[in-house]
Amino acid sequence: MNTNLKTCVSCLMDTSDPKITFNDAGECNYCVEASAELPKYRYTEEQVQANIKKLVSHVKSKKRGKYDCLIGISGGVDSSYVTHLAAKWGLNPLVVHFDNGWNSELAVSNINNILNKTGFDFQTYVIDWEEFKDLQRAFLKASVVDIEMLTDHAIKASMFKLARANNIKCVLSGTNYATEHGLPTSWVWHKGDLQNIKAIQKLYGNRTLKSFPTIGPFKSIFYKMVYKLDYLEPLNLINFRKLDAMKVLEKEYDWRYYGGKHYESLFTKFYQAHILPEKFKIDKRKSHISALVRNNEISLSEAREQLAQPLYQSVSEFQEEKEFVLKKLGFTFTEFDEILQDSPKPHDSYPTDIHLYQRLNKVRTKLNL
Repeated sequence: MNTNLKTCVSCLMDTSDPKITFNDAGECNYCVEASAELPKYRYTEEQVQANIKKLVSHVKSKKRGKYDCLIGISGGVDSSYVTHLAAKWGLNPLVVHFDNGWNSELAVSNINNILNKTGFDFQTYVIDWEEFKDLQRAFLKASVVDIEMLTDHAIKASMFKLARANNIKCVLSGTNYATEHGLPTSWVWHKGDLQNIKAIQKLYGNRTLKSFPTIGPFKSIFYKMVYKLDYLEPLNLINFRKLDAMKVLEKEYDWRYYGGKHYESLFTKFYQAHILPEKFKIDKRKSHISALVRNNEISLSEAREQLAQPLYQSVSEFQEEKEFVLKKLGFTFTEFDEILQDSPKPHDSYPTDIHLYQRLNKVRTKLNL
């Protein structure tokens, strides 16, 4: 633990984030921003019911085929709870799981339990493992921070593709401000940056991408402006609290927690618990847990206790997971350790679409799109 880091007086964020700032009271910029933004996502019970009625009415008004909407489910808290809400609100979604080869048994069990009770139609979108493996290997060799942008990018692309194939006009997302705000921009990269993905794969990969689902900036515009696909965030309408949602899921579906944000994926757990801390000196728990503090779900002392827990519960657990991940990715221990020792490189040291996205966003803002 680095004791030379300056830490916010109100949360866990510290100067391991190079862009963090503090006010005179010692509060970080994330807490200051949340103080202004969180009240926008807090409602009276009457407002919540009005929000739900409006969303359900909108979704049903855009129904064109068999399904009201599309929901992607990982087995994690947010997507599972959105699926629960869809059932509660009388919607008929097509539920989709994106299988990138890293499912945990617990995630699969959670998904099955929810689907068995809701009775929703379900599809699994399975991507070519050898292509995805080559991409993950390339990103590791490239020493960029956001290896998970590969999964996030492909999920968005596949969801849009499935929506169009099934004549669906609304996607219900688990994205929410209450429990996901405050993630440093230096810890992630733009998920839609297709040029960055292709450039890194070309430099460090060995395969030609034939089936990996992709979506560039102009295809994104097509889905929004021409196909009129709405990406809706119901959790931003209901005073969402993660811990309360978990209790509902546990009671209604025998849902089980997997130990950390996005740990329903075996690779994501290893990435967040080992690769990020070792290579990039990033502990994402600081951001994830701090969001719960600001959302008044846990106290600061409870947050500090959680952060003090080891990233792995035992040496044997870590060794077992490391061996599994490296074998699946085709790295020897020596090759992987050399990758961890390589200096991190910014995503924009490779070709990128980021400046195009920034220009397009300015146009959207100006035209109020």
